[in-house]
Amino acid sequence: MAHRIVVVGAGYAGLSAAKRAARGLGGRVAVTVVNPADVFVERVRLHEVAAGAPAVDLSLAETLADRRVAFLRGTVTELALAGRRVAVATTGGSHELEYDTLVYTAGSTARTGCVPGVAEHALTVSGAADTAAARARLADLTDGAWVTVVGGGATGIEVAAELAETHPGLRLRLVTDEELGGWLSPRGRAHVRSALERLGVQVRDHVEVVEVAADGLVLDDGQVLSSDAVVWSVGFDVPSLAARAGLEVDRSGRVRVDGTMRSYSHPEVYAAGDAAAMGGALGGELRMACATALPSGRQVADSIAARLAGRTPRPMRFSYAFQCISLGRRDGLIQFLHGDDRPRDRVLTGRAAALFKEGIVRSALTFTRLPGPLLPS
Repeated sequence: MAHRIVVVGAGYAGLSAAKRAARGLGGRVAVTVVNPADVFVERVRLHEVAAGAPAVDLSLAETLADRRVAFLRGTVTELALAGRRVAVATTGGSHELEYDTLVYTAGSTARTGCVPGVAEHALTVSGAADTAAARARLADLTDGAWVTVVGGGATGIEVAAELAETHPGLRLRLVTDEELGGWLSPRGRAHVRSALERLGVQVRDHVEVVEVAADGLVLDDGQVLSSDAVVWSVGFDVPSLAARAGLEVDRSGRVRVDGTMRSYSHPEVYAAGDAAAMGGALGGELRMACATALPSGRQVADSIAARLAGRTPRPMRFSYAFQCISLGRRDGLIQFLHGDDRPRDRVLTGRAAALFKEGIVRSALTFTRLPGPLLPS
């Protein structure tokens, strides 16, 4: 009987794990992927989609079928770890899947519970449904309307720049409680700031939002910023599913895994991508990013294959090289990094950086669809 692998989630990590395992192990495994949506969400382009660009239309059932991977559209409601079962709610009722190995790649969602009013009044850009809602709301705004983007990380910067370039009639501001681009090199920070200024985005850093209302937001000094729309881009949360099931998780709810992506508490479970707390080869934890989701998904497949063959899998040896930030369609920043994610002095900017990032984004989608052969152990 084939070894049953159930993959929870079909983002970059889940798809690469499922397709790589099915390709490398063939008839020795039966792989099933469970996901709430029936299309792949190209998350690194969601800022473009929010501004009006079309979303990628990649059917999960079709792209998985070419590797003979089964697909079930539904929401996982329970992980019964003792019995190795997954409960799934679908439009047609409830289902239960049995597994020999579980791959947990449930991803992350926008962090909306940290400030009053965010969940009720703010727009987010973290998945297909919330991005579609943000796109519709922003498209309805008339020239002169104020849009406030909260969050000075890569997502907030990309959203603000994309909206400013695509909708020049809108008035954009970006608010963050830290220094804008504080994790970048001095040259990188300077370019981000100058690009946003060129696009007409007002930047307010070192200020904290304490409440979001229907007509704007309130800062920690009591100042009220009127806004016709607020886009909230302040970090990500992970589903509570893993913690509720009893998997060992970190303080944020991510599954704690070893270097082979195997759960510390349940050896029949692997986790990858945003839902996993992964240690870097050079120390520290890997951040949530497509750059870490893809290799961790591939690592899961390689680790499973090695253990099924009675071999000890090699741990993942990932190190950072660069980070890409879009600043509209004609500008960008490529921040080159040390392997441990510290910024180097070297950056690439302007049109060349925009083309560089576009190539990386396209290659990420290609690697998701064609994850390559298993590595020998």
